[in-house]
Amino acid sequence: MQNPIKIGHRGAKNHKVENTLESIVKALEFDVDGIEIDVHKCASGELVVFHDFTLDRMTNGSGEVSKHTLNELKTLKVNTQFTIPTLEEVLNTVNRKCILNIELKGKDTALETCKVITKFVNQKGWAVEDFIVSSFQKHELESVFDTNSNLRLAVLTKASVADALEFAHTINAYAIHPNFALLTRDNVKTAQNAGYKVITWTVNDFETIKRMKSYGVDGIISDNPDRL
Repeated sequence: MQNPIKIGHRGAKNHKVENTLESIVKALEFDVDGIEIDVHKCASGELVVFHDFTLDRMTNGSGEVSKHTLNELKTLKVNTQFTIPTLEEVLNTVNRKCILNIELKGKDTALETCKVITKFVNQKGWAVEDFIVSSFQKHELESVFDTNSNLRLAVLTKASVADALEFAHTINAYAIHPNFALLTRDNVKTAQNAGYKVITWTVNDFETIKRMKSYGVDGIISDNPDRL
C-alpha cells in the first residue's frame, strides 16, 4: 500500500477556519505535502482566497465576493476574528514549504492566477512544479492551458471519472481530482495507466483514508491532514 501525498483541504479545515492564513499555518505544522485553497477574483481585480461565491455563510458581510473590492473585503471578519487573505499572502505564508493546489472557484480567475504564479516563479524562486491548478470549470482550465501550457492542471469531478479523463486529455492535464465516492481500484488504475495522477477529496475518516490508500491513489485531500 503506497503512501499518497498529503494535502490539507482549505488549509486544515477541521482545525482552523478554512482558507485563512491561520489554517494554512496549521496545515504546515502537520507537515503536509500540499495545501488546497480556493480563489475568487474580487471587484478590484485581485485574487482572494475564499470558498463560497457569497460572503454570507463565513463573514459578517453579505453579497457576492466578486462584487466587492479588496479594500472592502479586508474590512470583513471571517468567523468573527479572521481576515480574507489574498492569493499572494497565502503564497508568502506557504513560502515553498509544500505544493499549493489552487482551485479556480470564481469566474475569470484563470488569467490572474497565471500572472501570480508567473510572478512567484520568476521573482520569488518558486517552480512550476510547486503548483497544481484545479477546477470544476472547464472554461477556466482551458484558459490556463491556453495561457501557460506548462502549468500542472487537474480536472475536478464529483460526477464521472470517465468524463474527467476525456476532458483531461484535451488540456494535457497532470491529474484528475475525483470525489472519493466515485473511485474503485479499477478506475484509479485506468486513470494512472492513461498517465494521470489521481488525487481524491475530501477524505476525512480513518476507514475511508485506508480504503483510498488501498486503491493506490496518488494523493488525498483532507480536512484532517494530521490523519493522513
